[in-house]
Amino acid sequence: MNTYSIVLALHSWTRWLVLLFGLIAVYRAFVGRQGRPWTGADNGMGAAFVGSMHLQLLLGLILYFALSPYGVKAFETQGGAVMKDAGSRFFAVEHLVGMILAVVAAQVGRSLSKKAADPIIKHKKAFTWFLIALLIVLVMIPWGIWNPDRPAFRI
Repeated sequence: MNTYSIVLALHSWTRWLVLLFGLIAVYRAFVGRQGRPWTGADNGMGAAFVGSMHLQLLLGLILYFALSPYGVKAFETQGGAVMKDAGSRFFAVEHLVGMILAVVAAQVGRSLSKKAADPIIKHKKAFTWFLIALLIVLVMIPWGIWNPDRPAFRI
């Protein structure tokens, strides 16, 4: 195994943490909008969601800029041709931009929910922004439905 395959496997497996924490954080925020107090578990799930997204972003940036043939190296070897091929363009541009936007949305949700004083407002802010982030993540994961197919679990 080389460094690329190790980091790619970590990046692949970490997506499941992002999805798990994201689903739990969105659910807790959704249920909390009806008047439940903001608890340490709500804060913890938001932190876990955002933290796992930051880890995933770090792994993705390492792949993009240093290790993967689908990142910066795609532009070096293929030039403008990378933009004409849907699969290459997805990993060279669309996946990167989409996931950065998802991380920003999750971080905004976490920051706004922490700053709000009213528990219902905390839940509403968290729900809105975490849901946006989670939806972007779901669209930008390479499931093979609307983008290139990649294995669900790399070894």
